Amino acid sequence: MDNKRRRKEPKTSNQDSEEVSSIEWEIVNMTEQEEDLIYRMYRLVGDRWALIAGRIPGRKPEEIERFWIMRHGEGFAEKKEAQANDS
Repeated sequence: MDNKRRRKEPKTSNQDSEEVSSIEWEIVNMTEQEEDLIYRMYRLVGDRWALIAGRIPGRKPEEIERFWIMRHGEGFAEKKEAQANDS
């Protein structure tokens, strides 16, 4: 069959979840100055991680996004709260 006529199979949610779960989520340590800049830039430009990362030397958009999700994501917020209650 000609490649132009071949239909792309839609991704199933199972494939999507496998892709996401295969990513290792390591804690991203930021300096206070980097955190402050990320918060201020986020208020200005939203989740444009590449734009924010361009203002922080040595940081990749993926690191900035991971940092933001780990600080503000619902699942991570629940884990953080549980750890605080255990202390």
